[in-house]
Formats: sequence, C-alpha cells, structure tokens
Amino acid sequence: MNILITGASKGVGFELALQLAEQGHDVLALARSVDRLNELQNRSENANGSILALSIDIVNDDLSEKLIPEIDRYFEKLDVLVNNAGALVNKDFNKLTEEDMDLMMHTNVKAPFFLIRILKPYLKSGSHIVNIGSMGGVQGSAKFPGLSVYSASKGALAVLTECLAEEFKEEGIKVNCLALGAAQTEMLEKAFPGYQAPLSAASMAEFIADFSVHGSKYFNGKIVPVSVSTP
Repeated sequence: MNILITGASKGVGFELALQLAEQGHDVLALARSVDRLNELQNRSENANGSILALSIDIVNDDLSEKLIPEIDRYFEKLDVLVNNAGALVNKDFNKLTEEDMDLMMHTNVKAPFFLIRILKPYLKSGSHIVNIGSMGGVQGSAKFPGLSVYSASKGALAVLTECLAEEFKEEGIKVNCLALGAAQTEMLEKAFPGYQAPLSAASMAEFIADFSVHGSKYFNGKIVPVSVSTP
C-alpha cells in the first residue's frame, strides 16, 4: 500500500512509519524535523517496504508546491492517509492566548482539512483516511484542566471525520477517527507531566498500523476509542 503519515518524526508517528515500512508498505513520512526524519529513514533501510521522508510544515508551507510534486513523482494513488500531526498547549483557560488557540486549531483541524482536500484526487475507492484524535475530544469522556482548546480541537476533528465519511461514501473512500488514550510520548508528557502511560508509542502504533490497513473493512465514519486508562 501507499501510505502518507503526518507528524512522523517522533512518538507514535515515528513508530507507525517504521512498522508499516517493515510490513512492506511504501510510506511518505511528513514532519518538520530534518534530523529526526533522517533518523527515521536510516532505521528503515532494511525494511521490506520503503520510507520517503519529506520535511514539510503542514500548517505554514504551500502544500501544492512542496507536497504534490513528490506524490506525483512516487505515487499514482494513496491507499491510506494518516493525519497524525498534532499540537498541544497545556495551559490554564484564563492564560491561553490567541496564538495558542490558533496553533492548536490550525494543526489539529485546519491542516487535516486542507490536506485531505488537496490529496483528494489521489484517494480512490478503497482508500482509508485515519484521523488521529484524542479521548479528550470524545463527548462524555473524562476531561482535564489545561487541555480545553486541545480537547475542543480534537472534538472538531472527530465531527469532521463523521461528516467526510458521509460526503465520500459514494466514492468508496472510508474516513475514521482513532481517539487515542495515553501512550508514552512527548505530547503525553506535556499534557500530564510525570505520568507513566500503560502503553508505549510502539504499542499504540501497532494498533494504528493494523487499523489503517484493515479497519476500513469494518468501520466508516466512526470515532473509535483506543484507551486502557484515564488519562
């Protein structure tokens, strides 16, 4: 399969790219950090599939100029798009700034929206869009102070998922959202300093890899909680 992953330079995204390449898939891994992308590419040298690492800022870069030529060069179509990149600011509601809100809303909602739109011509019947959400964005789940805008942005991504699944139904493109619970990543440390998660980034990536490849057979327009703890 041809698979595009955003936020692939660290945490779950890094492990996800590695695992999918090891399974024989061809992965286009997007992130801003050149050093970490180089590490990702080096670690995938003996994989059954391939990783093409591309340094790109999905919020600020011109995607038509930087991303589309690379896709045209390597892929005729995309089988899976994983919108994994995210931004989190842990801050008391009264101290949140407009810049904080813009960062989280742009990264967690606006960027996936425009990425899906620009990549739509490469998504054919049978393609699967996987949006990486959060349990904080699921109605009725436990909420925590300092994460109001982050949780709201992930809630918006969840509803966008449901809407796009309906819009793309006749074209055979499936859209789902994985609402992740705690996995040991840098982002988790920002949200819950000192907390030890029950799952490693690699363990969470294992589930996401399988869901990305096979989940569209069983789910469409669904928000799937992936959590064994609170947080």
